[in-house]
Amino acid sequence: MNENPKVLISGASIAGPALAYWLGRYGWRSTVVERASEFRDGGQNIDVRGAGREVLRRAGLEDAVRRANTGEVGTRFLGSGGSIVAEFPVRASESGGATAELEILRGDLARILVDASVAGDLTDYLYGDQIAGIVEGEDDVEVTFESGEQRRFDLVVAADGMRSSTRELVFGGEASVHPLGMETSYFTVPRTATDTPWWNWYNEAGGLAVTLRPDQHGTTRATLSSISYGKVGGSGRSGAVDARSERRTAAEQRARLREQFRDVGWEAPRLLDALDDASDLYFESIGQVKAPHWSRGRVALAGDAAWCASPVSGMGTSLSIVGAYVLAGELASHVHHRDAFAGYERIMRPYVDQAQQLPPGVPRVANPRTRAGLAALHVALRAASTPLVGKLGAKLFAPPADRIELPDYAHLERGRA
Repeated sequence: MNENPKVLISGASIAGPALAYWLGRYGWRSTVVERASEFRDGGQNIDVRGAGREVLRRAGLEDAVRRANTGEVGTRFLGSGGSIVAEFPVRASESGGATAELEILRGDLARILVDASVAGDLTDYLYGDQIAGIVEGEDDVEVTFESGEQRRFDLVVAADGMRSSTRELVFGGEASVHPLGMETSYFTVPRTATDTPWWNWYNEAGGLAVTLRPDQHGTTRATLSSISYGKVGGSGRSGAVDARSERRTAAEQRARLREQFRDVGWEAPRLLDALDDASDLYFESIGQVKAPHWSRGRVALAGDAAWCASPVSGMGTSLSIVGAYVLAGELASHVHHRDAFAGYERIMRPYVDQAQQLPPGVPRVANPRTRAGLAALHVALRAASTPLVGKLGAKLFAPPADRIELPDYAHLERGRA
């Protein structure tokens, strides 16, 4: 490897900038290419738990993330008319809770990571472009961008999301996306007097869910979710997930949501009325990525492109942050990239496997099909929120965020040892 290796990272959300940041601390130079024309400042609430928080602490970024906290005080499940069924306040825990102690908007965390990554003058961002071709040589990789430009790098890392186009170029169908039968639409709405600092979660029979969450920007983050109880790719008001959702236009998705949620109560009418003014509408079919290998030659996968555990795992952001830290550390620890990639997978694979093991029935169990199922869910939530069975309630919202022994790479840092 060259004395100052050059790495191309595809994707400028969380995993990409985090990787560039850590590589920069080891003296590596990174170029991050992002197909969006500019930095994407939007996004919904995400959280950082367990080992992810420890990585932020080692990076010196935990306080910055804390200052950008959304202010969410806990999670409330609501019933008819918006009545409170059960509530789970934020607890002083680095791993547990439906609402984590560190809650932040995706765009705010991405901004912190991007700013940190460019502070050392070893990271460049290339917006409005993406990788179109990769040809691996003996000593480097020739990359052709969609713009037509060609450049050479020592390594390439795909960190461009669950449906990574870079992964498809290199791995083809070897890695696959496994749908979980749930579709979620995310958007921002104006804050009103009825909004609270809680994550308010409302279900109706048919597998439909409406949530509202606070942010620190004076607006409210909304989601509309639907569950499929038949085969993925079905249609109808039951909330069946369309496997072709990624090909829908925003106008088609708005029409779909109005059809699905037209008779839903609580704040659903308000959200449907706000759809036309929601410039940040984003929708996806929730799934997990299963990849037998996270590297091939000089190309590696990171973040959701490697192992998406899905938003319902509660682990997506923490996995991205920890994975970036481990991949950068292993690259800095080894002379040959093959050994680094092997170490990266050895350390991260058990952590990822745990995160992808969702509780039985998730996500359908939290989005019942029938009124009887919804009533049973409410009974279980009420019980879980009481002091008598509070420990059980805590386990319901405790992903395996700290079940990894983080290596210490501090001795490898340039000018910091």
